[in-house]
Amino acid sequence: MPDNIASVSLIHADGDPAGFAEEIGASFRTCGFAIVSDHGVTADLIEQAWAKTAEFFALPEAVKRRYHIEGGGGARGYTPFGVEVAKDATEHDLKEFWHVGRSLPEGHRFAGLMAPNIWPEEVEGFRETFTALYSALESSGLRILTAIATYLGLSPDFFDDTVEDGNSVLRLIHYPPVPEDAPGVRAAAHEDINTITLLLGAEEAGLELLDANGNWLPVKPGEGELAVNIGDMLQRLTNHVLPSTTHRVVNPPPERRDHSRYSMPFFLHFRPDYLIGTLPGCVSEDRPSRYPEPITAHDYLLERLREINLV
Repeated sequence: MPDNIASVSLIHADGDPAGFAEEIGASFRTCGFAIVSDHGVTADLIEQAWAKTAEFFALPEAVKRRYHIEGGGGARGYTPFGVEVAKDATEHDLKEFWHVGRSLPEGHRFAGLMAPNIWPEEVEGFRETFTALYSALESSGLRILTAIATYLGLSPDFFDDTVEDGNSVLRLIHYPPVPEDAPGVRAAAHEDINTITLLLGAEEAGLELLDANGNWLPVKPGEGELAVNIGDMLQRLTNHVLPSTTHRVVNPPPERRDHSRYSMPFFLHFRPDYLIGTLPGCVSEDRPSRYPEPITAHDYLLERLREINLV
């Protein structure tokens, strides 16, 4: 693990909010990542989620494709292997995935922007498991955003309104075994689009971040820990005070090529109509605003989804 990535316990956020904010904020400012333990997502729920994920991706291809929504931009349900291409990459990522989004009541003001969830009938308890995991990760994310707000000198509840009814997505990823002559890698170098990402540690290694010196460094959260990173929306809002760090998932060594890798990132988003304009406290004579024109979170999301071949 890179030395400059802090490993923090979310329990400390309750006892010493200012100290916790400084510790996690400094890690985000330095390298865009932090490792978080004691985050409130139970071990039983995590274990259940891994089992349901593996069970779904083991289904026949024809069954999985029933849940692929043509023209849906991968927002809900299944996205087949070989669809997503990282920005500026020439080969598709070696993965397939499933998206669980926010469930909105009928008539909600964002109903036209967030499609209803769909659920696979073949995996018992899938809906209940991932509805619970979505809620638990969102709660953990809000606590981390409180610390980020404190670190930035904002009111601790600054982000509460910005992410309420946000277009957050839980992505279940399967990276199948990798043949020796595979074109490309499991996930090419990229930055995340959203506000912050909470990633449950994968059993198989492979996640790497690009440091300021141009070196690729492995990131391996322990069992049950979260790797949390800054997304492009928050980087833009903070005028790059908090950087969205480039990361990738490399192919396994020869002795692990026949093993699948599973991963569950939760992409926490601003609400669609939130106007992402540079925070005044992140602008100075030495750091002029890089983004004089604000943009809504929804427009920014669409712009970026086009770049990775999902829209």
